[in-house]
Amino acid sequence: MDFRPARPRRRPAEAIVPMINVVFLLLIFFLMTAEIAPQAAAQDEAAPEHILFLAADGTPSYGGTTGGAAWQALAGRAGGNAPLLIRADTDLPAATLARVMSRLAGLRITDVTLATRPR
Repeated sequence: MDFRPARPRRRPAEAIVPMINVVFLLLIFFLMTAEIAPQAAAQDEAAPEHILFLAADGTPSYGGTTGGAAWQALAGRAGGNAPLLIRADTDLPAATLARVMSRLAGLRITDVTLATRPR
């Protein structure tokens, strides 16, 4: 007969690997489904008065004015330190945009950002 005391049984180690797998899967899920705001949207909210809108026919709109009055408002803005954001219609021809850019250069507005959006 064996009269030695019985060894206490060791408790099995906790299985933490499945929990880590679930956490990483949730992290990947939230990263893939998150909506990332474009940089142009942040600029729109920061300074809405520094946005030049261009219609499909090339008509400018700036500071609540359109057409020739928009160009006059832009001329009064010349030398400002904030960059001008251009939001053009997707149907605006590139040649018209080039003419607008040269007209802005004539007004000494050289810090320009063109906001784009994929189709």
